[in-house]
Amino acid sequence: MKEFDYVILGGGCAGLSLAYELEINNKIKNKSLAIIENREEYNRDKTWSFWRVSDHNFDDCVIKSWNNFSINTKSGSHEILNKEYPYQSIDSGLFYKKILNHIKQNKNIEFFVNSDQLNLNNSIIFNSIPTKGNNKENLWQHFKGIEIETSKNVFDNEIFNLMDFDCDQRDNVHFFYTLPFEKNKALIETTWLSKIDDKSLKDYDNQLQNYILQTLKIRNYKINYQEEGAIPLFYPTNKVEKNIINIGSAGGMTRLSTGYTFLNIQDHCKYIINNIEKLQSLKPYHIGKKYQFLDNIFLNVLKKYPEKMPNIFLNMFKAKSKTIINFLSNKSNFFEDFAIVSKMPKWTFIKNIL
Repeated sequence: MKEFDYVILGGGCAGLSLAYELEINNKIKNKSLAIIENREEYNRDKTWSFWRVSDHNFDDCVIKSWNNFSINTKSGSHEILNKEYPYQSIDSGLFYKKILNHIKQNKNIEFFVNSDQLNLNNSIIFNSIPTKGNNKENLWQHFKGIEIETSKNVFDNEIFNLMDFDCDQRDNVHFFYTLPFEKNKALIETTWLSKIDDKSLKDYDNQLQNYILQTLKIRNYKINYQEEGAIPLFYPTNKVEKNIINIGSAGGMTRLSTGYTFLNIQDHCKYIINNIEKLQSLKPYHIGKKYQFLDNIFLNVLKKYPEKMPNIFLNMFKAKSKTIINFLSNKSNFFEDFAIVSKMPKWTFIKNIL
């Protein structure tokens, strides 16, 4: 049985980000690292997007950045001008390639498909595999996206549409999301905030086809790429154990009200690197308790009053661009929090706080 100083369970975004951070900071120079991942090969399977409110190592994996975005509802639209924090999209294929090309040159790092060959008793384990539980009342952000290419230039690639609620809601919260990478190429995604077991919401292909044809008025296009997934909008139930540090979604790095995870993972990795010598006594890293509190209230309102959510989102985004971006990216101060909360329907939220 082999022994390693560090073991990463799961070689996805969180696991590979940490492995890369450990390697580039020379933390594996006199140590050994095992990465347990069961996929045979890495291909583009996700698009990670976020406002760049802090530095990260993957600017060379960014497909496109935007400064402006819009929100649409049946009752109106709003365009947000944002000069300070660009919104970036990362191609997971480029991300995987960059990290794997780098860390595979380090002989102290090995990949395994499972832990059968390893003795984990003396290792510090970084776990990125969340325990999701089986509570049927939990909410998920579930989606399917397709990258389409058109023969003519039909997109304005200087602005992206963050949320288009002018669509069938089916007593839940539903929006479309459009990222125009070029004038003739865009990722279009149908997204639901709902319970995961409702199969009537998962006719994703029909939803996308109808939206492209009826709303975007595009008839001729080809599909270059597809992705599908589900992000839990609840905290994982992973146990805290002495030699295990939970990372990624397993470590609570997903912002529940938005599903944003990528930059939180990068910040968590930096926290681990800065405290690598005292991991056994390291306090768990949190996004912030105030965000946990506010997100739980927000999701409770979403669950009870899904019909109100399009206008709630629209009002939120009428705050100053810096204010709303800082709030959604866990970087807001008290005054910015107050500015966002003041946009909410007060009696609805007070009832749910009580």
